Order: sequence, then C-alpha cells, then structure tokens
Amino acid sequence: EAILRAELRRLFRWLKDKGVTAVITAERGREHLTRHGLEEYVSDCVILLDHRVYDQIATRNLRVVKYRGALHGTNEFPFLIGDEGISVLPITSLGLNHKVSSERIATGIPRLDAMLGGRGFFRGSSILLTGTPGTGKTIIAANFAQAAARRGERTLFFSFEESPNQIIRNMHSIGLRLEPLVKRGLLRFHSARPTLYGLEMHLATMFKEIAMFQPQVVIVDPITSLMDAGTASDGKGMVTRLIDYLKGGQVTSLFTSLTQGDHALQQSETAISSLMDAWVLLQDFEGNGERNRVLYVLKARGMAHSNQIREFLISARGIDVVDAYIGASGVLTGSARAAQGALEKAAVLAGQQEAAQLKREVERKHAALERQIGGLRSDYETEAVELRRIAEQVGTRTFVLGTERAASGLLRQADIKVAPIAQGKPRPGRKH
Repeated sequence: EAILRAELRRLFRWLKDKGVTAVITAERGREHLTRHGLEEYVSDCVILLDHRVYDQIATRNLRVVKYRGALHGTNEFPFLIGDEGISVLPITSLGLNHKVSSERIATGIPRLDAMLGGRGFFRGSSILLTGTPGTGKTIIAANFAQAAARRGERTLFFSFEESPNQIIRNMHSIGLRLEPLVKRGLLRFHSARPTLYGLEMHLATMFKEIAMFQPQVVIVDPITSLMDAGTASDGKGMVTRLIDYLKGGQVTSLFTSLTQGDHALQQSETAISSLMDAWVLLQDFEGNGERNRVLYVLKARGMAHSNQIREFLISARGIDVVDAYIGASGVLTGSARAAQGALEKAAVLAGQQEAAQLKREVERKHAALERQIGGLRSDYETEAVELRRIAEQVGTRTFVLGTERAASGLLRQADIKVAPIAQGKPRPGRKH
C-alpha cells in the first residue's frame, strides 16, 4: 500500500514535470473518493461520477469536487451518454437575463383572448393549463397549436399520453384538422411514455428535438406525467431547465397539468406555478344531474385579464367560452344556465308585450283625442263661418238701411240748402 501510494505520487509529479494534460480514472472508495485516497489530493481537478437507480429508472450524475485556480459549479449535474456523446444538463440557468417581447399571440379561442385583454399571451411566455380529467386541456392545447401553425409558426407538440394519430383523430370531433399542418411541416408531434426514460433522458431528447425543429411554440401535454417519473425536486428542476431553455430562445410554451379529483391546488401545480407567466384553470361543476366545464384565468403576468368564471363548451363546431350566469344561488352552468336564460328571455318578452300593449292603448287614446279635437275644430270652423255670414248680413242690412234713408231724404228735399240770391249786381259774364 505504501509503495503504491509512493508510485502514484511519482507518476503525478512526472506528468506535471512533462507538462502533460492527463485524464486519470479511479474507482470509488468506501471512505474516500478513490480507493487509495490519494488521487483526489494530488490532482488539479476532480470530477465525481455517480450512478443511481430510482423507481427502476437509472440516472447518471456528475459533480466537480474541485478545480484549482478556476471557478466552477459545485452542484450535481445529470449527464447522459448518447449517440452524440456525453451531454451535461445544468440544473439551473446561470442568470435570469432572458430577452422579453411585448408582442402578443392569439390562443385560437377568441373569447379566451378577450379575457386576456383581447390580444392573447406574450410571445416567449410560459403558460400553465391545469384541470381534472376530461376538462379539455388537450383540446385547448390543440387549438393553440393550430392557431400558431396558421400564423406560419413552427409548433412542436410533446405528448406523453397519446400517440400523434390518436390526437389527430380525436380533434376531428371538434372540427380541427391538424393533418395539413403536419404535412406542411408547421406542426410536429413527439410522443413517448414517461416510463421509457428517466427525466434526464427525456429532457435531453426534448432539447434535441427543439434544436432540430427550431419551433416558435412548444406544447407539453401533460407535464405532470413527466414529473411523476422522478422525485418532486427532480421534476421541478427538469421543468425549470426546460422553461429557461425555451425562454432563452423566445419560444412560447404551453404546459398542461392534470389535477386529481377535488378543486384544491395540487402540490405539483403549486411547485411549478411560480415558474409560469400565466395560469389558466379548467374545472368541473356538477349539479342538476350533469357535469359542466368552467374556465378562468388565475394569473397573467404583465397584462390585464378577466377575473370572471366562464363556461367552457365543446361541440362539433369547436370550442366556445360563454358567460356563466351568476345568481343568488351561485354560478349556473349547462341546463341551469339555459333555463335561467329562458326565464330571463320570457321576462323580457313579457315586458316587451306589456309595453306593446300599453303603447297600443296610448295610441288608441291619442287617436280618440285627435278625433275629439277634430270634431271640436270642425264645430269651431262651422260656427266661425256662421258668424262671418251673420256679420255679412248685418253689414248688408245696415248699408241698405242707410241707402234707403238717404233716398227718402232726397225725396223730401230735407237735405237741400237754398243758396242766397244776390240783388243789384249782375253776375259776371252775363248780359241783360
């Protein structure tokens, strides 16, 4: 043992004297990093490799124990050995210095865009969509992918529960045709079971697909299935690295998350929600013997958004977001909302009918009043004509009477005045 340690020292000293860069491997010891406990002390850089198995899934990890004269990360980093060599995946980014964009992109659902100020999400943001089974998470994700592809943006869809053909077929039921987008190279699917690899292999595969396809939009459906392949801390670390990688490239990301049973927020949702820029919740409302879907925006960083609960409808014509009825008994959805709407329409119709009847009554009274006024006006005009006729008769009689009196006076010469006769002087111009 002493001779071996001395020879190792001499070997390391000789390598340094020759200026040779040497990579020396050693087996792990029980009490020391190496079997003899010497190599880590005489080496300038020591890298520790570890191989762990968790839940029947193996993961390789790497840690830089020391590196003389240089700064280095002291955390443990997973690494992979693939067909392109060794890939080391840092757990966290070096800094939060991602570029941001003020551009907004539509979701493919107009009413959802309206809830987000009418313009959709910010480009390059991370979006979390949570809900119980059957609430329509994949449908919203498919609409988001179709809207992006129609804008000419490449979209990469990671699915961990359904095959690409199954997703394409199921979207036919709501009128979505994704095959043309796939054929044009604008939409690409990548499907794999979460148990196929460990988290690190999945992450490396996703990085590889993203680097090859260069998408503007990435969808992960669902992220919870992938996180279940490891511990809670490993899952959050994986999501953190993925989000940082996508934000570094200004790639908009949508993650769906499966909620179990009740409406309480799950631990996995709470763990990754702080990493997300926007959070949309889908829930089931049960009542009146039926189950209905509702949607609301829990948070949307940097933008005004609605705080109202909206009913989420899925039909053969697609999806729609409608206003839920808020009454004294709470939120009404489905047939209860339709029944309440019918009652309100009936009340409005009754009010309109009552108003129309009152209008007809007023018009009838107005017509009767007009007729009465017309009759009074006719009587007035008749009496006015009669009054003018009488006035004319009185005037005529007065004129006739005056004329007769004047004529009678002439006959009696009552009004003739005798002119005085001048005597002794003849009138001028006259001869006797």
